[in-house]
Amino acid sequence: MIPSERLKGIEAFVSAADAGSFTTAGKRLNLSSSAISKTIARLEARLGSRLFDRTTRRLTLTEAGAAFYDTCVRVLADLVEAEAVLAAHRSEAVGRIKVDVPVAFGRMRAMPLMLAYAERNPNVRPHVTFTDRLVDIVEEGVDVAVRIGTVAAWPDALGHRHLGTERVIVCASPAYLARHGVPKTIDALMQRDCILYGRADGSTIAWRFADGAGGVEHRPMEPRIVLGSAEAQVEAVKAGFGIAQLATWLIADELARGDLVEVLPDQATDGLPLHLVWQRSRQFSPKVDALLEVLSAGLRID
Repeated sequence: MIPSERLKGIEAFVSAADAGSFTTAGKRLNLSSSAISKTIARLEARLGSRLFDRTTRRLTLTEAGAAFYDTCVRVLADLVEAEAVLAAHRSEAVGRIKVDVPVAFGRMRAMPLMLAYAERNPNVRPHVTFTDRLVDIVEEGVDVAVRIGTVAAWPDALGHRHLGTERVIVCASPAYLARHGVPKTIDALMQRDCILYGRADGSTIAWRFADGAGGVEHRPMEPRIVLGSAEAQVEAVKAGFGIAQLATWLIADELARGDLVEVLPDQATDGLPLHLVWQRSRQFSPKVDALLEVLSAGLRID
């Protein structure tokens, strides 16, 4: 860190050199000529060089002073530019912003919003990663993240906002149901071909069913196919390979077109919560604040 006294000495020196007078420099800096003279004397003592040739009429730079003057002018200009950059950062959205989103939800729901955000904020450089693993937001330098899933407790370093809870339903293609029949019970469903979501560690996600008492029952299902991509699950179900339990945000278009139909609608239930998460230390940055506003409004699910 540069001591403040050194910066004061530089400003006084440049002002005196420009004015050719301690008195005029003092007026410009709102200091007495004596204060300017003492500051320059301390600067010369610290540098071990005489910076000015002094006469009763005018100050002129020595050879060493002229060389030092050029450097000081650049230093002061850099400081002015740095302050301008910081002021811009406080008042407008500029710079790089790192965002992490789940793969399918990020592509389908977050990406259109990110593109709109980037268009409205041309001086921001978004870096968006798509991953279903649990990213350490602070450790990996993520500014904003979208999280689908339950969290026991949020770290103090993170701000978070609940955007709703997904709805999950059991669905199949009309062609599959025509061949195999529509299951009327969970037990009958368990005899059908089930397309499950699989994690990288080889485990699968149990299906969720309403238990009739306002709660949720979890049942592990025997898989016909295990896929590590929710979008791949949709494609497999549409192709007639079996039945899957999927979030309604993922298949809204397919349901509207009739490519997929709901099975056991009475067993539909809430799925996982959706959260917007950010580093508290960065939330007042204009670029982060603007993105939080966009994602909060656009990603909310009912």
